[in-house]
Amino acid sequence: MPLGERGGWERSESRYCGVETDFSDDVPSLLSFHISTGGFDYVLAPLMNPSYRPSLVEGNGSDTQVLPVSGSDLVLAPSQWSSHVVGKISSWIDLDSEDEVLRKDSETTLKQEISWATHLSLQACLLPTPKGTSCANYARCVNQILQGLTSLQLWLRVPLVKSDGGSADATSEGQNDSWELWNSFRLLCEHDSKLSVALDVMSTLPSEASLGRWMGESVRAAIISTDSFLTNARGYPCLSKRHQKLVAGFFDHAAQVVVSGNPVHNLPKASNSNTEGTQRHPLRSYLDYVAYLFQKMESLPEQERIELGYRDFLQAPLQPLMDNLEAQTYETFERDSVKYIQYQRAVAKALVDRVPDEKASEITTVLMVVGAGRGPLVRASLQAAEETDRKLKVYAVEKNPNAVVTLHNLVKLEGWEGIVTIISCDMRFWTAPEQADILVSELLGSFGDNELSPECLDGAQRFLKPDGISIPSSYTSFIQPVTAVKLYNDVKAHKDLAHFETAYVVKLHSVAKLAPSQSVFTFTHPNFSTKANNQRYKKLRFNLPSDAGSALVHGFAGYFDSVLYKDVHLGIEPTTATPNMFSWFPIFFPLRKPVEVHPDSPLEVHFWRCCGSSKVWYEWAVSSPTPSPIHNTNGRSYWVGL
Repeated sequence: MPLGERGGWERSESRYCGVETDFSDDVPSLLSFHISTGGFDYVLAPLMNPSYRPSLVEGNGSDTQVLPVSGSDLVLAPSQWSSHVVGKISSWIDLDSEDEVLRKDSETTLKQEISWATHLSLQACLLPTPKGTSCANYARCVNQILQGLTSLQLWLRVPLVKSDGGSADATSEGQNDSWELWNSFRLLCEHDSKLSVALDVMSTLPSEASLGRWMGESVRAAIISTDSFLTNARGYPCLSKRHQKLVAGFFDHAAQVVVSGNPVHNLPKASNSNTEGTQRHPLRSYLDYVAYLFQKMESLPEQERIELGYRDFLQAPLQPLMDNLEAQTYETFERDSVKYIQYQRAVAKALVDRVPDEKASEITTVLMVVGAGRGPLVRASLQAAEETDRKLKVYAVEKNPNAVVTLHNLVKLEGWEGIVTIISCDMRFWTAPEQADILVSELLGSFGDNELSPECLDGAQRFLKPDGISIPSSYTSFIQPVTAVKLYNDVKAHKDLAHFETAYVVKLHSVAKLAPSQSVFTFTHPNFSTKANNQRYKKLRFNLPSDAGSALVHGFAGYFDSVLYKDVHLGIEPTTATPNMFSWFPIFFPLRKPVEVHPDSPLEVHFWRCCGSSKVWYEWAVSSPTPSPIHNTNGRSYWVGL
């Protein structure tokens, strides 16, 4: 029984709840009890009798011996094995033990159980937590296994602990930071894209900053012990506010919940029986509470639902200077009413500043929309003129001949013939018949300057009056270090350098933002600069919060914030983002090799914006704590059209 249908399709992976069970050689009865009676969606069950040791089998582990597995594969249909059973690898295995017999038994058993799970077509298997301080041999064996897997996913069980005492809920002394354990293991596995983590959620939790790291990792399950539940006023299990927030975060990132342990709540007698009078499943109240947490999550807004398919999906940024946009692209951006409301506000303020009230009927303001597209900025400007009761003359400059057709039809349809003049030309090469009071453009990209707004406006500002107003008047790019396992693995899957030298537009979702963003480049208009001045360099230093613990940086999220005019802003930088605007997704700059960062060791980053005679490109590198190569040297990935 899925946790809930309301909004469930938005979180299709997380709406299933499992239960951890003991070994049983009667799997049909196990499923009947936990799924049919208990209401859980699947069992997390051992595949092999826990008393089995290869070295104790007569014949010294001969291939003729029958393994003590959980019944024949015929006891369930393949679809039942696949959808209702997650295999649990024997918890006793220790592949890094100093005991050679135990080590060899562990390796043999691990391979046997994975082979059996593959034969059963299971979707996933849970690997036990590494024991001791070293996990090199364990990781080596898992890495070998991962190379041969096609559909089976492996989840490494990791306790969610952190021992630095960074929060009021600090864990007991002697426990390692669980992220360090996970990171050590997965770095040893070359094929880590098939490896995920299942977190054991304890009754106490690390700090918020420490927990935040996991939102960028491949967390597939949160295993919550019944000991972690509190008791509400009615005697039923519940979770603390911090636990609730954590579980909601896991739901939102497609992680499933698994209930583990024996019941520890003495529920009222009436609640222990269902309406037919039969005994309820002993863990049903825990499942009901998890379902309650899922169902009370707010449904995604309409725009978020539209963007679901773009979450963590890498896209090449638009290059409107080189390529003519298609009608569908225009239509997508034109639906963003918030953006054009902000432009209308900025133009209205500029018109009032240019023309005092007493001369509103006498003076006509010349406004040029450079990069007019299909006319939304023209419309916003005319609405601003109507709102402020100012007279306006508009030049709509557009290089895309297809969009010009739409502009001509729009002018006729709206009766703008005496107000709007359409110019079919690249703004940089147009000779204007008069100078403009206001210059309006929409060339901002995800990074502010990646659609070559500086170069375009440098070429266009020659026909702006010396005291003229540019909208936008300035824009600033920002970067932020992120953990983004999915994005990194998607880039890595291409198996070439070129994709690590590329900046991508992406709707960020499964990422952990490790430190506040910092500004990189700022451009101001009009500034009457030359293109050579658009070459920029910035060195930045990021510090992780002291209670965060170490983290792995897979790349940098890029944003922008722009000042359209005076106090009218537009942007996607997280702390100042324009609410409900969807025209721009962030940009992602990947690193060839992730960099591990510690709270006491700053991350030093270098960014360059380079300009050639016919192209613009970015270069980026890390110099500390571990130097990286300079990415995209000589502009292997670039923006063109200059």
